[in-house]
Amino acid sequence: MIIDGKAHAARLRADVAQAVIARASAGARAPALAVVLVGEDPASQVYVRNKIAACREAGITSIEQRLAPDTSEAALLALVADLNADSGVDGILVQLPLPPQIDTAKVIAAISPDKDVDGFHPVNAGRLATGLPGFVPCTPLGCLRLLQATLGDLTGAEALVIGRSNIVGRPMASLLISASATVTVAHSRSRDLPALCQRADIVVAAVGRPEMVRGSWLKRGATVIDVGINRVPKEGGGTRLVGDVAFDEAESVAAHITPVPGGVGPMTIACLLENTLWAAGPRP
Repeated sequence: MIIDGKAHAARLRADVAQAVIARASAGARAPALAVVLVGEDPASQVYVRNKIAACREAGITSIEQRLAPDTSEAALLALVADLNADSGVDGILVQLPLPPQIDTAKVIAAISPDKDVDGFHPVNAGRLATGLPGFVPCTPLGCLRLLQATLGDLTGAEALVIGRSNIVGRPMASLLISASATVTVAHSRSRDLPALCQRADIVVAAVGRPEMVRGSWLKRGATVIDVGINRVPKEGGGTRLVGDVAFDEAESVAAHITPVPGGVGPMTIACLLENTLWAAGPRP
């Protein structure tokens, strides 16, 4: 069965929109998200445009800050400091990747943990790893929501996370551990990845390699969450989007699988809206 990320995301976005309306009825202002884009990377521009449109649809105020490609690290850090101090801004999102003259880790660390709706700040990463409340990165949070909606209780499930990035792999493992799954994290130096997949009830693929996970690797009846989004050449010219899992092969083996596109991506934006709502304070 294909897991419809668009449908799940639509429900979550509708819940956020209703909560924003409830806040307004109680006399509270709309949550406000500042989105910072440095440079003119085409993919980043699309992502920012989609996030701003989603905010508008949910009734969340979006504050767009576009900076030139040659913006200095000091100038960006100064902007982040201003946004931290602005009581009218609840969440801050600095779109990645940043130009090479800017230290990404330094910028992430400069964002107030209480406005870090991306969940990348070391304080929020530490909170997640130790089971304390905090902002959770939107993509792994969306993956967890899809798993729980599809499977219910994850207690005792054998889960394999392929990829160990700070943005997806590591926080995904922490979320699954908190959900009482038995978690293995695989990466580029793991031995016999197909054998690890064969054991897993749940496979979360976030390695950034087109169609690396083959259908023959999977345990029959597994649930597969494909985080990858890769552009590859298409027969006859042009390109097409594929995930980290060979979908056509995996679909015949897995009990549940997310498509690319239309799986994890919509949930990422929906969870960003929810994090922004939470950043604005308790619901009325």
